Amino acid sequence: MAKIVLFSFFSGVGMLDLAFENNNYEVVFVNEYERNFLESYSYIRRNSNVRDPFYGYINRSASDFLQKDETKNLFQMVLNEKKKGNMVGFVGGPPCPDFSVGGKNRGVDGENGVLTNTYFSLIKECKPDFFLFENVKGLIKTEKHKVFYLKMRELMTKSGYAISDRLLNSLSYGVPQHRERILMVGILENELKSIHKFGITKEGIFNFPWEKYQKYEPADILSMDWPSQDSFIENSKREFNYKVPIQLTVNYWFDKNKISEHPNGLDQFKVRTGITKMSAIAEGDVRRKSFKRLHRWRYSPTAAYGNNEVHLHPYLKRRLSVAEAMAIQSLPKDFYLPDSISLTKKFKMIGNGVPYLMAESIAKTLYEIVSEIEKVKEDKYG
Repeated sequence: MAKIVLFSFFSGVGMLDLAFENNNYEVVFVNEYERNFLESYSYIRRNSNVRDPFYGYINRSASDFLQKDETKNLFQMVLNEKKKGNMVGFVGGPPCPDFSVGGKNRGVDGENGVLTNTYFSLIKECKPDFFLFENVKGLIKTEKHKVFYLKMRELMTKSGYAISDRLLNSLSYGVPQHRERILMVGILENELKSIHKFGITKEGIFNFPWEKYQKYEPADILSMDWPSQDSFIENSKREFNYKVPIQLTVNYWFDKNKISEHPNGLDQFKVRTGITKMSAIAEGDVRRKSFKRLHRWRYSPTAAYGNNEVHLHPYLKRRLSVAEAMAIQSLPKDFYLPDSISLTKKFKMIGNGVPYLMAESIAKTLYEIVSEIEKVKEDKYG
């Protein structure tokens, strides 16, 4: 029976991949440059009794695959899957600090920025049936980065793909976090045309139903009367008494994921100095770049834990734990990281990932389209 298989690039610890695999895709190829990330990815799969990717875990730079022989090998893997009758997709979110509004801002010339060009070049050369690209909003919000982004989008349409892209907020999908990301979906145009849907324009743009599994309109959510700040009182109790969706609050997710029982629940940086200063920060005060204290009955700002950006627990005198960061990323409660990884790496792994519920919603929508294309192929060729 034909399958929908994925080649995953810049895989991190597999948060994006997990959302896809839980929705009927099979990951057959995993590429990640950071060894600790890849080891953790493998650990998570073993704990979930998921078999290793057919083509293995590839611990090297994605740019290596642009070398002539390596491109040929990668193309052959894709071709092998197509010969089996499988639909093949590429998924990836190249490292983004060079495009981040608050990051290095070096763009495509940066050490990480160049990897976005690499990813689109690999798609062009290997011709998967479809692809997903994810990155920070700075890629389209900063003018010089937007020029590059539009150039890459044009490269994809000229390479035979129908394209749809959208700036999404993870709040729309039930994630307790204000996180905006640009996502692009591409499907080989001749294949998408076979199902006679989505109104492909002459420029190669189509109407991917991004909103199909959305739970909320972000503008509606952001305009609600959320709690602002309350005095920080350690171990305090505050009842939920607000006309906002409780499912979008961090405390709801802390309870949902049973943080106190989570294997990474005690993974937290100990604060040895500045306790008095920390205690003066009100619950819900997220105005400063660092030492933002979350409000228990509000969503979190973007879960980015690098560059000294520290998030504090709403009603405890400490920083967030790794398990709490996972909850803010809407990960399932049975997702956890190995003890052998440093705290810094754990927070980076979680902060870099695509929010699970957002990824899952896109995976479901894309699966329905690709499955329909696959059925047309089967009916046509038997």
